[in-house]
Amino acid sequence: MDGRHLGSVTGCTKIGPGCDNCYAQRFAERWRGIEGHPYEQGFDLRLWPSRLHQPSQWKKPRMIFVNSMSDLFHNRVDLQFIDKVFEAMEAADWHVYQVLTKRSSLMRRYVRDRYRGGEVPKHIWLGVSVEDAAHKGRIDHLRQINSEARFISFEPLLSPIGPVDLFGIAWAIVGGESGPKARRMEPSWATELRDKCEAEGVAFFFKQWGGARPKSGGRLLEGEEWNGFPWQIVPQSILKSLQR
Repeated sequence: MDGRHLGSVTGCTKIGPGCDNCYAQRFAERWRGIEGHPYEQGFDLRLWPSRLHQPSQWKKPRMIFVNSMSDLFHNRVDLQFIDKVFEAMEAADWHVYQVLTKRSSLMRRYVRDRYRGGEVPKHIWLGVSVEDAAHKGRIDHLRQINSEARFISFEPLLSPIGPVDLFGIAWAIVGGESGPKARRMEPSWATELRDKCEAEGVAFFFKQWGGARPKSGGRLLEGEEWNGFPWQIVPQSILKSLQR
């Protein structure tokens, strides 16, 4: 399964404990002041309209992670630019796009206005990051969006999530923090979510334990890899291409 990134926005600001040791900020700030480098501005917010044509040039269907180095729904990204990102995703509809945010209420408002109560196109997947129990409200915002392709990234998982309603969620990703200040993820936090996903029919993907480096702790949970993926929500027109 091919994957790409669409970096139409780079840079961000911190809004919660999951941002404390942001890998994207750590990477981007290494290049601050290097003239001509894509991150010469460090992790300051920057829009890249010149990149919006890229998906239309990738003819083979791909999974595209939108803005892995930012948050499309940052409050300083104007609505006109978000419109252009969605227009690009809608036009190149032979790809599947994953849009992940911590600013879930802003995403909910935008998507409701854009589709006016109709369903989000099936090739545009919308997700929220949830790092601890205090931020479970993002899941409620996500569930209020009319879409079959809702996903949650419990990464970095910083505490037990506790009781959580996963109704209407297609996919859950769990992972520990990585980097020089990585905080430990307890096994019970991950297994609790796995068991909840299995009980509710949610595809479960265990990404990593984390540590000093992403691969430091491996990715076995109770001796197994967990590679769940919601194939059932991939549009039939591109399903076979992505499964190769």
